[in-house]
This record gives sequence, structure tokens and C-alpha cells, in this order.
Amino acid sequence: MDKKIGFIGLGNMGLPMAKNLIAGGYHLQVYNRSMDKADELDPSAITRCSSPAEAAKNVAAIVTMLSDDKVLEEVTTGKNGILDTLQKGGLHISMSTVSSDISIRLADRHKSAGSAYLASPVFGRPEAAEAKKLWICISGDSQSKEVAKPIVENLGQGVIDFGETTGGANVVKVIGNFMIFASVEMMAEAFRLAEDHGLDRTAVAGFFGSTLFNAPVYQNYGKLVAERKYEPVRFKATLGHKDLSLAHDLAQQTHTPMPIADVTRKRLLDAVNNGLGDRDCVEAFARGADEGKA
Repeated sequence: MDKKIGFIGLGNMGLPMAKNLIAGGYHLQVYNRSMDKADELDPSAITRCSSPAEAAKNVAAIVTMLSDDKVLEEVTTGKNGILDTLQKGGLHISMSTVSSDISIRLADRHKSAGSAYLASPVFGRPEAAEAKKLWICISGDSQSKEVAKPIVENLGQGVIDFGETTGGANVVKVIGNFMIFASVEMMAEAFRLAEDHGLDRTAVAGFFGSTLFNAPVYQNYGKLVAERKYEPVRFKATLGHKDLSLAHDLAQQTHTPMPIADVTRKRLLDAVNNGLGDRDCVEAFARGADEGKA
């Protein structure tokens, strides 16, 4: 495969991912709304583009890492979008956290244009992206997976296949984020309870993270919650609320009760309404527990 690919989205996740693709020998045709972010990339390994269409021109594959459904759809189907220039047989590897509905819709648009779309959302915070420790979930046709494989293998520690239904990987991603947020809410409440009873909340977090809850979510997020460490902002509360809204929408489609999702979604909505939308999700949950608001 040609080592020149397109790349759109240089946010907290996209930037380290782009750096790892460059380290893997790829030349990137890069587009971002704020192109100053590209200053952090090796100038000899990138071509700066003025639009998504330019980033997708004359490449066999393009990677997108964007904030939500609306932005992804605009970048793909809007004026000067990916579909304007992506070659026949080209592949759009969508690594954003978006709805299964938008993935299905965009897959259909790509098919009509003679190109393909692969849902490839990732698990991991920016530090995991930097360390190539992401978990990558994929769903779509087998040929697209073969094309994407050498690209995404430069980005994570594992690629998990969730079948040929286009939106399958997106459902897994939304479910996973719900489980993470529910765990953070649980820890915020538990550590506040421990503190209220005179215990060292960091010691409590350390104990549970090394014994009963010996897993990265409880170790990593647990440390942040226990220490009330909110800087640097890695995942904004607005984005967390968006993800839990996606979970709510999925539940509505199948009439699946999700009371814990409702509580965590409200926690982040309260944070956004109280001016904390640009703060980290961890802060939103920890402050919510500290203030005693459900």
C-alpha cells in the first residue's frame, strides 16, 4: 500500500495518532480546522491541506478523528468534503466516537461514490494514544479491514473485529464509554464517602486499584479522582455528555432501561450547564460527588 494517506483531526487524540503514523513511515496529507496544530508534526512528513477534499485527494486511505456526528458528516459529505475527491476504491477509516447511525449512513454514501467506510473507534486517553496503547474496534467489510490493518496497527496494542455490520464497533465504543463513566461516578462517590469518614481517599483508591478492582480504568481514573487531579484537560465534559447521549439514543431505539446511564449523563449535563463544559470529565464527576448533587 502507498505510504501516503490522508489524516483529518489534530485534537488531543488525533495529534499523537498522527505522530505515530509518521513514525511508522507514513506521509500524511493533513487537514485540521486550526492548522497551527500541524506545527507539532515533522514538516517533511506532512502535506498541509486547505480542505478535507484536498487531504483525501490521490490517496488510497484517509483517517478521520473528529469530535462528533455533525463534524464527521460535514467533513465527509459537505462542500470540499472527502467524498469530492477520494478515489474509487479508496477507504475512509473513521476512528471517532460517533453514532452507529452516522456510520451506516456514511458507509452508504461511500458505497454510492465507489469508495468504502470502516468504523474504527478507539479506547484510550491521549497518553495511551501517545504510547501506541489504544484498543481499536473495527466493523465493516473484510476487504476494508485488510486495507486498514497496516495503518491502524501503528496506533494501538490491539485490533478487535466486531463483524461486518458497519455500526457494530460504534455500539461497542459507546457502551464502553458508558461503563467508564459509570465507574468514574462510582469512584467519585466512594472516595468522597471514605473521606467523609476520616480515611485517606488516595490510600483507599490505591488499595482497590491493586486488589478487587485491579484494572486500568480503576487504577488510572481512580488515581485522578482520588487526587482531584484535573489538569491537563484530556477529555472535556461536553464530549463526555455527547457520548452518554449516544448511549441514551441507543437505549431509546431498543427500549432498554439504563438508569445508571441517566444518572451519569445528568452529572455531565449539570457540569456543562454550570460552566464546566471545557473542563475534564473527571472534574465533573468528582465535583458532583463533592457537592452532593445526583
